[in-house]
Amino acid sequence: MAIAYAYSLATSRITSWQPFKSNAPTSSSLPLLNDICSVTSGRRLYLPSTPLIARPTALYISCSNTMLSGVSSKGSVTGFPADSNNKKDVLHFVKYHGLGNDFILVDNRDSMEPKISPEQAIKLCDRNFGVGADGVIFAMPGVNGTDYSMRIFNSDGSEPEMCGNGIRCMACFVAGLENSPRSKSYRIHTGAGLIVPKLQEDGKVMVDMGQPILTAADIPTKLPKREDGAVVKAELPVDGKTWIVTCVSMGNPHCVTFSHKDSEVLDINSLTLEHVGPLFEHHEMFPARTNTEFVQIISSSHLRMRVWERGAGELFPSYIV
Repeated sequence: MAIAYAYSLATSRITSWQPFKSNAPTSSSLPLLNDICSVTSGRRLYLPSTPLIARPTALYISCSNTMLSGVSSKGSVTGFPADSNNKKDVLHFVKYHGLGNDFILVDNRDSMEPKISPEQAIKLCDRNFGVGADGVIFAMPGVNGTDYSMRIFNSDGSEPEMCGNGIRCMACFVAGLENSPRSKSYRIHTGAGLIVPKLQEDGKVMVDMGQPILTAADIPTKLPKREDGAVVKAELPVDGKTWIVTCVSMGNPHCVTFSHKDSEVLDINSLTLEHVGPLFEHHEMFPARTNTEFVQIISSSHLRMRVWERGAGELFPSYIV
């Protein structure tokens, strides 16, 4: 199934905008911030009210090493000793979001080894003491005939197979690196296999996510399955309630629920997602953990959904589809 979303980049009231260019900016072209706290203190880097824009724009930030004790490579965040001579390296990044699901994008085309470690990614993703993001995405060399490879470190340091919002962000990112024309497809190798995002003339990115995987063993989940191997309307005890769930994989595991036995229709606004989300994610029925979608039926044509993402927490904002 193909999904198209428009993209805008992160914005901050304390930095300046400039067009996304393939050549990384020099330090003299960047606004110099004396302390990384001044970037993220008390607020996120993106504004929820930011309008979607057709042409991607890049946000470059230059920060000191006050809080980040371990960020390396070339770019916009300075970090930690690069060698025994205590020289400092920096990490170039661009921050994108798709529907509020935000990522730090890193040009890693020169190596199959990520430029930072999972532990450093955790620090970068911290919304109070780092840049702030749901994850770090590395654009790497392609393998087996693909154009690129994608790896992701979540904000908790774990590594998912792939991410739908993330791969759309990556398509915009590499198009900017290449100065590519509109309407171009990329063959990207991921932990979930080959994914092909396509940039469209209007600035949106369309991705064929492939066929849903419904077989319990392949999701994976230990929940009781039907004769055809699918887990549909199964009962899952969480936090004192029996939830009615259906499980699916789109390259990574998802648990979808519309109700529990105490309520035929969820009121997702009343959910304490920061409490119940981790209980789903780490439930023993999901050996690889799981993403969870809590869905409320609004009408015969509209649903409202809140998402707890494995390794990143609640996605912002809730979706109306």
